[in-house]
Amino acid sequence: MAVCHATPTVWRGRRAYLLSNGVVELTVLLGGGHLADFRPVGSPCNLLFESPWGTIDPSEFTPEPHAGTYGAGPVGKFLSGFTGHGLVLGYFGMPNSEEEARGLPLHGEAACTDWRVLSSAADNARAHLSLEVRLPVYRLLLQRNLHLAAGASSLLIEEQLANLNTTQVDYQWVQHATFGEPFFAGEESQLLLSAKLGRTWPHGYEGRELLISDTNFDWPSAPMPQGDWVDLSRPFLQAGTGFVAALLTRRERPHGFAVVENKRLRLIAGYVFDHHRFPWIALWEENCARSYAPWNGITRARGVEFGTSPLPTGLQSARLAKTLFDTPTFATLAAGETITTAYHLFVSALPANWGGISDLEAGSRELCLHDACGPGLQIAVSSKT
Repeated sequence: MAVCHATPTVWRGRRAYLLSNGVVELTVLLGGGHLADFRPVGSPCNLLFESPWGTIDPSEFTPEPHAGTYGAGPVGKFLSGFTGHGLVLGYFGMPNSEEEARGLPLHGEAACTDWRVLSSAADNARAHLSLEVRLPVYRLLLQRNLHLAAGASSLLIEEQLANLNTTQVDYQWVQHATFGEPFFAGEESQLLLSAKLGRTWPHGYEGRELLISDTNFDWPSAPMPQGDWVDLSRPFLQAGTGFVAALLTRRERPHGFAVVENKRLRLIAGYVFDHHRFPWIALWEENCARSYAPWNGITRARGVEFGTSPLPTGLQSARLAKTLFDTPTFATLAAGETITTAYHLFVSALPANWGGISDLEAGSRELCLHDACGPGLQIAVSSKT
């Protein structure tokens, strides 16, 4: 019997594939392509955000009867299927008026479209899954290849994006990675990012904003409306609030990373990515601020969304702004052009004397996490890619 598996499954009533190597497992949804569930094998804890509302494949969403459950219009269609890590492609934020009239959702077509399985395979050495999604309006084609080696606790995720148009296309491409409880919770958890310079969202948070709007700050300390400062590396500090903010990755480091440590669970997990392709991290926190469906005043989520664009203000706004902190806010693909990127999703046990991550290196066989308290302690996370 093979050590690794790549098999069809059902997750919370939805069509999915499960990749496992006996060490870690990842569930990928076919409706929207979400990375829905990532955990050590046998663990009761999903390390990604799991929506507290019951989701559906977003292709099944219709205004009646679903708007009352998930919200109306573009937002409801996206949230009907959203959980864990979704893909933003085309535009980051709301569609423009013409796109909305055509039924396009929040954050682009990819997360609300059925993905096609190209191939799956597993043996004693590795598990592999290849999928693609076609965007009929933006005419973009994305192929995602997931690789999990035997004995590894890190997955390699490769993405290839092609422009099927005969003209160039401006686009936004963001990995809507999201953490939540019980992994990212309270004083026991901390978020560590390869970022420094940030800017808060210009539009508040529906009157419940944790942060001052449209203000620069240095990660992790950000200004609050009452004049205090808050440490954004800590989750869910003030119930009934939320925020959105942009962070520019630190380019002097070899890779971008977004990592959560949980001291009680003795786990560290997160992403390592190419910050030349994805120079921005958009932070979003919902902390029981929204009382309406589907949030219902009970949702705690922290988005750590790495990509081409700093804030979900939409493609038109990004084109007008062009840059933030001298860095482009969108990208362009030439007619017929194809580009690629890759990132890791990993988990590891924390040593008892671990002080906190200071840096991260990605090699061909392992990820190396460096301890902030000194050069002597490291965590080697097997990837074997």
